[in-house]
Amino acid sequence: MDNVQQLFTPELWQYVMLRPLIGGIAIAICAALLGTTLVLRRYSMIGDGLSHVGYGALCVASVMGFAPLYVAIPVVLVSALLLFWLSESGKLKGDYVIALFSTTAMAIGILFSSKAGLTNDVSHYMFGSILSLERSDVVLCVITAAVVIAIFLLLYHRIFAVTFDGNFSKATGIPVRFYHMVIAALIALTVVMGMMLMGTLLISSLIVVPTLSAMRLCRSFRGVVISSVCISVSCFVLGLFIAVLCDFTPGATVVVTNVAFYLLCCLFSRIRGAE
Repeated sequence: MDNVQQLFTPELWQYVMLRPLIGGIAIAICAALLGTTLVLRRYSMIGDGLSHVGYGALCVASVMGFAPLYVAIPVVLVSALLLFWLSESGKLKGDYVIALFSTTAMAIGILFSSKAGLTNDVSHYMFGSILSLERSDVVLCVITAAVVIAIFLLLYHRIFAVTFDGNFSKATGIPVRFYHMVIAALIALTVVMGMMLMGTLLISSLIVVPTLSAMRLCRSFRGVVISSVCISVSCFVLGLFIAVLCDFTPGATVVVTNVAFYLLCCLFSRIRGAE
């Protein structure tokens, strides 16, 4: 009861809850929008692979004394473009290339951080540190969300066409590879920013699970996109509040909340199908 009362105190909102809510909602929207395309194109493992690449880049940057984000963003961007190019060209026959990328990058990051004695200092990249977001981090999250939303709305019809039938889109003159590169760039940016909130191990679930839930409820692409955003934001807010009330780890609580809602959607879909 005391935790519930403390949750609504102005001090807690001003110093603890406001920044995580704003930053988290921004990244939840980005993850849901881009996750729809990734899941429908069967590229969901790319998000997980990029988060591991980002962890390695952040660790190396910290050891070398560079600003982590300024190193991680271009590294993850190049990796995303390369992975999408391999998938588009047919050179990616399975998930082994993604596994090779992700495990190698993470191993390099761990080697650098352990050698420099910074293992504890970079552990928040693994599990996230949403409650300790700085003002500059929140601003970056909001800017990222604004860019992703603007581009997604502007290119909505092209993204729809490329997502469902790349060959037909290419035949009609749509530069499919260009749009894949745009999507890859947005995913790279979202993954790096999301790692500060959810951590390397959990950010991919924020990208994938809301879309899976939305696909259980809706049949149209637009319906899945809108539902995915609503589910992602709702589960994030609910998970954050539960974490603060029960003193749980926020990132893990958000993931469990998303998975629980997905299971409810599966149950609802099964009941609806039986009627």
